[in-house]
Amino acid sequence: MSKFGTYNVVLKDLSEDSRVYEYVLDDVYFKKIDSPEVQKGIVNAKVIVQRKSGSFELSFVLNGMVIVPCNRCLEDMEQSINYKEKLLVKFGDKFSEEDEIVIVPESEGAINIAWFLYEFIVLNIPMKHVHAVGECNKTMVTKLKKHISRSKDDTDDIELDDDDDEIESEETAHDPRWDGLQNILENN
Repeated sequence: MSKFGTYNVVLKDLSEDSRVYEYVLDDVYFKKIDSPEVQKGIVNAKVIVQRKSGSFELSFVLNGMVIVPCNRCLEDMEQSINYKEKLLVKFGDKFSEEDEIVIVPESEGAINIAWFLYEFIVLNIPMKHVHAVGECNKTMVTKLKKHISRSKDDTDDIELDDDDDEIESEETAHDPRWDGLQNILENN
């Protein structure tokens, strides 16, 4: 049996109209997937397979949490996962993905959903994932404050610490040679 044999869903032998598969995706699962985005967590996955005329509908329900690095301080943080997705599967000559439909070889009559589960988890992680205010690594926050450069027009609200409402900026003497570069930034 392959390392993902547990995630094979046999479609051709589906005798009833629907069938439910339940999985616990833990650290062992994420290590087997061996992808950099997520390597730890625990997610409960429920997959409902329904036979339709000429196809199968797989409904995925994922609930749990994964461990990802905070984009601000790089410390591990928990990211909750709550996701629902549907996948339409049909039989064909060879495996392919076309639009919203996955074609599996009729000779195999099964689909391995291990990678689909992982993709749905990764798609549920926000692009920007940061700790709540005040939970970041204090040492890293101090270093960020020291090295961050912000313009007066910058409207991006970044709160690096719950003790500070805004980032302090040092007043520097105006150097007209930099005005041309400032115009480049403003025009982009």
